[in-house]
Parts: sequence; C-alpha cells; structure tokens
Amino acid sequence: MNRIRETNSCVRILGVDPAAAGPTGYGIIESVGRTCKALHFGALRVDVKRNSEISGMPLERVHRLLCRLMEEFSPTAVAVESVFAALNIRTALRLAEVRGVVLLAAAQHGIPSYTYSPREIKASVTGYGHADKRQMQLMVRALLSMREIPEPPDAADALAVALCHWQAESARVRLGLPEMLTAGKPRRARVEPRATSGKVTPPGLARFESLR
Repeated sequence: MNRIRETNSCVRILGVDPAAAGPTGYGIIESVGRTCKALHFGALRVDVKRNSEISGMPLERVHRLLCRLMEEFSPTAVAVESVFAALNIRTALRLAEVRGVVLLAAAQHGIPSYTYSPREIKASVTGYGHADKRQMQLMVRALLSMREIPEPPDAADALAVALCHWQAESARVRLGLPEMLTAGKPRRARVEPRATSGKVTPPGLARFESLR
C-alpha cells in the first residue's frame, strides 16, 4: 500500500515515557487523516518495597502492562523517549533497562518502534525544546482536544511522545520523503494492522495502573 494514502486510514500510536524510579507513563492516540484523539492513558506505579526482593520484578510488570495494551489496542507504532544524556550513570542504566523492555514488547508483537529525545518531543509538541511539564500538559490537551488536562504528568508526557511521532510521520508523508534510518530509530518492518478488540477507554480517563 502506498504510504501516502495511509494518512487517510486509522493509525494508532502507543507512546511510552519510561522512568527509572517513578511511574512509567503510557498513552495511546488515534488519528484519522488530520484528526487526532486520545484513546487511553495512565501511568504504572511500581511498589519498589514490594519488589525489592526480586530485582527484575518491576521490569516484568512494565512488560506485562505494555503487552496487554498492545493486545487490546493493536497500535501500528510504538514511540518511546530516549535516555537523557545528562543523567548519572546509575539512573541512565535503570532507564535503559525500562526502554529495553518497551522495545522488546514491541518486537514481540511485530510493531515498529521509534525513539525520540526529550528535546525533540518538547519542540514538536510545544515549539520549545525546554518546556516544563505544565506547558507540556496544556499543549497535549490542546492538540488532542481534551476537556481536561491529562493527569498524571507522566501520562501527559507519554501522550506527547506519541504526538511527536505522529507529527514527524505526518510531515514525512506530506513532503513525500522516504523512510530514513537515524541513530536510535530501528529499521521498521512493514506490519499489517491487526483487527482491534473494539474496547476503547473514553478519552480523559487517566489512571494509575497498580499490578500486583
């Protein structure tokens, strides 16, 4: 199928804002042509004390949540924020582990994944690469025509990641540019969209996922 014609079809993007210690945000947006809306968003808060005995348990819970979201909403792409270069080594390593789980889940479900830096995401959504969380929340609300500001901020950041990819891909298709491989953005396999389950959480319903 011609990639340009796909702009008129339904596209779903799962955005993920991985966290080393705090909640990992997630958000799913859907676009039909130039219209884009939020389908589902929230944040996974892991009980660190409960999982301290098993080092890999928090990662397993993130993986389980992402797999459930992918199976329920069948996104056509997964967008994830990259590791911030200014972080200390320990935090950067933890964050990289969470990102690895995100990329693994996407690969297991045959969904192409994309990586964007924090500055790219902020510039794409707000026009300013150093926007704060409040500015991000307000712009995400405006771009997705939401009635309320998306909460928690981690979920708003995840929706911003998804919007960043949607805007980047829309611009590429509109300009007729070929798909390009850049650092941190893996080669994309062509994946036929799968049938959705029909389950859609009303826009604006944010929540904290607590997997035990």
